[in-house]
Amino acid sequence: MKNVAIVGMGALGLLFGGEIVENLKDGHAAFVMDAERASRHRSDSYSINGRSVTYPIETTEEFLRSGKADLILVGVKYPALQEALDLMAPLVHEGTVFVSMLNGISSERIIGERFGAEKVLYTVSQGMDAQRDGTGIKYSKHGELFIGVPKDADDSLKAKLDETAALFDECKVPHTVEPEIMYRMWSKFMLNVGINQTCMVYDTGYAGATEPGSEAFVFTVGAMREVVAVGQAEGIDLGEKEINQYLDIIGSLDPDAIPSMGQDRRQGRASEVDMFAGEVIALGKKHGIKVPANERLYRRVKEIEAEYVK
Repeated sequence: MKNVAIVGMGALGLLFGGEIVENLKDGHAAFVMDAERASRHRSDSYSINGRSVTYPIETTEEFLRSGKADLILVGVKYPALQEALDLMAPLVHEGTVFVSMLNGISSERIIGERFGAEKVLYTVSQGMDAQRDGTGIKYSKHGELFIGVPKDADDSLKAKLDETAALFDECKVPHTVEPEIMYRMWSKFMLNVGINQTCMVYDTGYAGATEPGSEAFVFTVGAMREVVAVGQAEGIDLGEKEINQYLDIIGSLDPDAIPSMGQDRRQGRASEVDMFAGEVIALGKKHGIKVPANERLYRRVKEIEAEYVK
């Protein structure tokens, strides 16, 4: 892997993509965006935990001067994914590998439908409490990427997994090659459905959404249990054990930190609710499972988002 394109300069893009840009020894890596955004952001000054950093920003045309992308790291928010797919299209060749850092369980499918499932590794980020404030990123725990392939993956995709892991080793990207990647992704999806949406609806941080006996905590756990139900219907072995394990992970993070959807509310941005509650509601309908907590959270998030334009 010689050419690495990072699409998206949010917290995950800067954390993990930045490590590739800084540490790739023999190759070319850059953040890629459209011409208007590139012109606007090239003059920005970025920082990570107070450390000033400068990263190359290129348009697709500028990136292509070094060749097409062997690895594309996708770090946009879900509402921007379709636009990002159009941006990435000229960079894709037969051997391109995608690593999608989006939350949820659907981005890999969406990317695979556009460019081929044989190009897509399954990925989940976990253990970080990074928050972006303007052009700065702050975190108390960096976290890592879990990467893997479905158990029925062919040898060519397994080889791409090995190549990507080797590049992450070289570039000091914290990661684990996860043999049970679908279980891992669904477990994190379960957590995000509960904690992300509840933090947005109740305008609170991790501590507020997990305070025992609170109304917010009822929705956090209720939404997670509905993911367990639809996950089991999809063949994923989730249960109360996973709920408790992932709530313990939240308990290890900065209690005042606010996850991405909570940040969306405070900054007036469209959220990823369709990727969370929207997906759970669709799976509930598919399997005839009631998901009232997610239906309530979905309605409330849409109400909050509607207030942005007033």
